[in-house]
Amino acid sequence: MSIKSQFARSVLLLCSLLTAHSAMASSIQYEVTITNLTRGNNFTPILVASHRSGIQLFELGSPASDELATLAEAGDIGPLDALLSESRLVADTNSSEGLLAPGASVTVRIKAAHWVRRISLASMLLPTNDAFFALNGVKLPRGYRPVTYRAPAYDAGSEPNDELCFNIPGPTCQGEGGSPGVGGEGFVHVHAGIHGIGDLSPAAYDWRNPVASITIRRVYY
Repeated sequence: MSIKSQFARSVLLLCSLLTAHSAMASSIQYEVTITNLTRGNNFTPILVASHRSGIQLFELGSPASDELATLAEAGDIGPLDALLSESRLVADTNSSEGLLAPGASVTVRIKAAHWVRRISLASMLLPTNDAFFALNGVKLPRGYRPVTYRAPAYDAGSEPNDELCFNIPGPTCQGEGGSPGVGGEGFVHVHAGIHGIGDLSPAAYDWRNPVASITIRRVYY
């Protein structure tokens, strides 16, 4: 083999190695396992996003975005997913399917990269007017040791907590999801639970925080 051929072969090998390393570097994946810790509440599909610093789903004490309000009132993750996917700070989004029953777990796989260090997720609690649980930009594990977070239930503050089935979607109440033009407290806060002022029994549907356990495990490097 000539020196020229050997050089060309070495260049091709180097390019292959660099391409493989680049693909490996951009293909870090995590398994996010969510467990429902409540006694009587279902979780709607859970939206998960990996991202850089600078992304926040909400700020306690401030009004919820329209996209978050839609998730908290109707369990519809579509608008928030679209909003996150438009951001250059977001590496990937994925979601679970169907309802997650009390005591049950579901695993969502999410892609990331070396420059991605944060993860957020959110889901509505049923039956409620506008309760949701979330992780809001917490750190991803850097190594292969999993990390576990506990998430409380938050109130989006976008709909009154009348606890009337007419205003609550899902299999228990089968009511309306969103309440456009009807304001609640006006800011995101820790949810106060179910008090039995409407159609919902506290004995069946009230909870104590935390409502969800989330374990994040790195599965591919």
